[in-house]
Amino acid sequence: MKKFSDFATDDGVLTGDKLRLEDVLGKEIIVKGYKISNSKYGKKGEDKKVLTLQFELEGVGYIIFTGSNVLMDQIEKYKSEIPFMTKIEKINTFYSFS
Repeated sequence: MKKFSDFATDDGVLTGDKLRLEDVLGKEIIVKGYKISNSKYGKKGEDKKVLTLQFELEGVGYIIFTGSNVLMDQIEKYKSEIPFMTKIEKINTFYSFS
């Protein structure tokens, strides 16, 4: 008889308490992981994505959810650098790692 652990794969579940993006702005965080998936919000037929970002702030693990295309593009571009230290800044109408 097979055990579940023999065939199950780890889908990279991201854990941590949920924070709002606005609560993290300008604070130094350590990005630990991420996942980009289809958003359950948005108009029917719209291909809207959501970024789940796993990070550490002052030694505590958290996650945030955002639809920021800039953050999604940056995390995809620099995913090989994870873990990394950064701040999230609001620049005009968008968010960016700095």
